[in-house]
Amino acid sequence: MSRILCQQCQRPTIACICGFICAVDNPTTVLVLQHPSEVKQSKGTVALLSRSLSHCQVIVGEDFSQHAELNILLASHQALLLYPSAQAHVLSLPQDESDSTHVSGNEKSQKPKLLIIIDGTWKKAYRMFMLSSNLQALNQVCLPDTLAKSGQYLIRKVAKKNALSSLEACCFALSLLEGELTEIELSENKLCEGELEDNQSEDKALNNINHNFDCGIYQALLNNFTQFNQFQLSFRQSTS
Repeated sequence: MSRILCQQCQRPTIACICGFICAVDNPTTVLVLQHPSEVKQSKGTVALLSRSLSHCQVIVGEDFSQHAELNILLASHQALLLYPSAQAHVLSLPQDESDSTHVSGNEKSQKPKLLIIIDGTWKKAYRMFMLSSNLQALNQVCLPDTLAKSGQYLIRKVAKKNALSSLEACCFALSLLEGELTEIELSENKLCEGELEDNQSEDKALNNINHNFDCGIYQALLNNFTQFNQFQLSFRQSTS
């Protein structure tokens, strides 16, 4: 018997992600270059990201050097590639006065901004980058360590501890580029003193301590991503 699919997200109704979609009118257009192996990955986050952001496009492929649609976009936009290469500039956190690491794009350019994300495992993303000479020629940016090592991607094995999902990386980068990210003060004493609220688990308290930034218009989507994680984990628990 064939499975009943949600007409919107095209996933089995029991695994529908529509409830986690969060409409965000992002000023900076996002382009996701997705490896073919990620297209049907149920644990991937691009489906949720692309359906939540009002200005987001996904192109599937591996070698984009001669990709006509991409090259047209690169010619008509002020493009930044989010990729931690040796040449990448670190996006500044709030109140970071180091001009050497601050990147917000060429403010004199009249072209609209375009943030490009590579969606794939570390190995596949590296291959995509090395195959695509047009991507190597772009200005490359990366996240500060505070954010780059704060991933909450719990549902999929990743090469690096606390590595970010594509959704997290995109939201963090957008919030930095658009000045949406702000630092918030969270008490780290409650956990040490055992002053947890009755309905708050230790894991949840630790999670809150690690998240001391608010990403503005992207925070609601990040919150939904956390719920998406728990939703996916529930399937694993039910089969164990």
